[in-house]
Amino acid sequence: MRRLRSRPKRDKDRFLRRMRNQRVKYITVLPSLITILNGVFGFTAIVFASRGAEGGTAGSSYIAMAGYMILLAMVADMLDGRLARMSQSTSSFGGQLDSLCDMVSFGVAPAFIMLKAIQVHQELTTPLSGSLFHRFIWLAALAYISCAAIRLARFNVENEENEAAHMSFAGLPSPGAAGTIVSLVIFHEEVMPTLNAAIFALPFLTLGVAVLMVSRIRYPHVLNLYLRGKQPFGYLMRVLLFLGIVLWLGLQTALLLIFLVFAGSGLARWLYLQAHPGRHHLVDVATGAAAPSSGHSEVRG
Repeated sequence: MRRLRSRPKRDKDRFLRRMRNQRVKYITVLPSLITILNGVFGFTAIVFASRGAEGGTAGSSYIAMAGYMILLAMVADMLDGRLARMSQSTSSFGGQLDSLCDMVSFGVAPAFIMLKAIQVHQELTTPLSGSLFHRFIWLAALAYISCAAIRLARFNVENEENEAAHMSFAGLPSPGAAGTIVSLVIFHEEVMPTLNAAIFALPFLTLGVAVLMVSRIRYPHVLNLYLRGKQPFGYLMRVLLFLGIVLWLGLQTALLLIFLVFAGSGLARWLYLQAHPGRHHLVDVATGAAAPSSGHSEVRG
């Protein structure tokens, strides 16, 4: 009996030793370089944000430029997985590298930008001193970084390489959470710099998207669900309407509305399903949420 009980443990130890002894022999260069570019944009955003209230270039403040760097990181985050799948070179190495870069660009950088954007307007003290609101600001930043790390670790554990499993997310994707924060910062810096309510709303918004990241609320994968493969003619009309709204409102305002609507849509859908539990299946079919994916992006090459 003792021998039977110890055999699973021996098999597990043997498996762990084999995993530790594995070495990465081959990597796909182009997708990996774009993934690293994601992290470079995130680091550049931190550098820009550290300049604080100093004037930037091309008519934008350094705080706004930091926000744009996060948006560029999002573009790189979308491209690396697409290139890896096109070259049929997805790998566990690429997924781990992607998560590490995402932690910089969509975890640390947005929280730092939020702190610096507020510090421009009021002096922040240390986390354990100052007014109650100042402590809440630090709490929101720390909670956001912690939730981003938890989400990325959960993605690495639960991720599936099957493309069909990436039609929806469990929880707000970390790029979407970061975009919600920086879009408000960009809007305040370039459209309404005198709107102090936007600055006071930042820590509350940061804490809200942090909670949504670690939730199990379903969010559709917009790229895979709506823009991949053949779609009905009506989709083209919607895309043209979307572009028209962006041109009409302006880039900064449109970005803020897009990210706010996306972050709030999952919560609104979840509240609706709680009030109408019999319609779970209909909403899942409509959004592709029946797939078991729980990550924020596809496996990288």
